Amino acid sequence: MKIRENYKVRSIAGENLVVSQGQAGCDMTQVISLNQTAFLLWKELVGKEFEIGDAAKVLTDNYGILREQALKDAQKWVDKLIQAKVIDA
Repeated sequence: MKIRENYKVRSIAGENLVVSQGQAGCDMTQVISLNQTAFLLWKELVGKEFEIGDAAKVLTDNYGILREQALKDAQKWVDKLIQAKVIDA
């Protein structure tokens, strides 16, 4: 899977927001705000093909959590971004 190239993160009023660039007529009713952990995953994985295990490794490397918990958390992050059509699965 991969984060779609037309989506970028911009810091607006202290929030990390996912915005679509270069797409006329996009749905602006949905705002995606990334917390610190979600933003870390984004920074580490944007522009790359990745699997759930890759996202989980970012979490275990940075937070020292168990792999099982990291896999669950990574799956939730990916599921939300797939639902928002930000990730191509």
